[in-house]
Amino acid sequence: MSFYADTSFLFSYYASDANSARADTWRRDYPEALPFTAVHRLELRNAFQLAVFQSRITQEEANELWTQIEADLNAGLLVTSSLSLADVFSNAETIAKEHTAAAGSRSLDILHLSSAKLLGTAEVVTFDLRQIALANRLGVRVAAL
Repeated sequence: MSFYADTSFLFSYYASDANSARADTWRRDYPEALPFTAVHRLELRNAFQLAVFQSRITQEEANELWTQIEADLNAGLLVTSSLSLADVFSNAETIAKEHTAAAGSRSLDILHLSSAKLLGTAEVVTFDLRQIALANRLGVRVAAL
């Protein structure tokens, strides 16, 4: 797979926020299947539930969004990508050791980039500025949004 979309992108694509129009346009231009890892599953589900907590969406809307995720998994638009969590965390620990002091990276950002590197994806798709900074430090291309 060419692209690895992080949760900031996927949330904007499936839900509605300030970046949704750009996410929709990018996805229309790049309709290929995107990997969907255990990190995505946890963080995206949590992001939907956090949006409920923050009263940005209802629980019913969160459930509908997750139904769309499952439909896209079944349709092959998202592809479950199994990675060894031990490998993801080991690689992530190295990234943290070498880059967090300079880039201010968060653990989930590091886990996404670790996953992207282990999957061999060419570009990361994100709206997260800290994720972009870390990707640049790691020499990972970031898709233009």
